[in-house]
Formats: sequence, C-alpha cells, structure tokens
Amino acid sequence: MSRTDDPACTFCRIATGDLEAHVVMDESDVVAFLDIRPVFQGHTLLVPRRHVPTLPDLPADLAPTFWAAGQRLAAAIPAALGAQGTFVAINNVVSQSVPHLHLHVIPRTKGDGLRGFFWPRTRYGGNEAEQAAAAIREQLSRG
Repeated sequence: MSRTDDPACTFCRIATGDLEAHVVMDESDVVAFLDIRPVFQGHTLLVPRRHVPTLPDLPADLAPTFWAAGQRLAAAIPAALGAQGTFVAINNVVSQSVPHLHLHVIPRTKGDGLRGFFWPRTRYGGNEAEQAAAAIREQLSRG
C-alpha cells in the first residue's frame, strides 16, 4: 500500500501505527478506534487510511469500502455493548476537530439523554423549502 498519509495528522498517525489508539477495526483501507472523548462508551471513529480531509474528498474507489465498514460497525457496536442502536454522523470542516474524514458511530439506548441532533432545529417558511431544494438539484446537475 502506498503511503498517502499526512505526518502532521493525528488520524494518519493512528492509521500508520505511529500513535497509539484503542483500535477496533484494522483493515487495508480503513481503521476504526475509540474516540478519546466519547459521547458514550464505545463511541468509535472510522477513518480511511489515506489522508482524506472531508467526505466530498473521499475517492469513489474507496467509498464502498468505507461505507461497508461503517455499516459493520453500526451492527457490531450495539451487539457488543448492549445498546439498542447507534447514531452515525460525519462533520465536514465545521466541528471537524481533526481535518481527516471520520465517521462517528455512537452507541444509543432509549433514554440515554442524547436529544436528537446536536444543533437547534428550525422550520421552512413560505417557499424556502422549494427554493433550497431547487438550488441543491441545480448544483447536483452540474456534477
């Protein structure tokens, strides 16, 4: 495997074994390890071995492997820890504490105190929903 890591990146250093972590999955293209500041015990981070800053930067050839590993973690974590499910999330740039793509897989149990998303919710007014949807469709059509 060619090294495409960033020696200044904490997650690259974990992926190469240069920095210690509680690794739960160690595969040729991805590594998963426990978050050092977990929301709940078992909070796991999945990262590509290659230095990929954000989800939009994830190479198409790596996407199936990354998502399949995330799916396996989302199944294994509740079974391993007696949870009822998981919360799965990715931050891109904003609130991304390490600029290396990482999927959070957090064990969840009804009544665990985590309330929905981590941000306030709003509603659309007037035709704002259609305007936002149209803008997104237009951007997607540009490729």
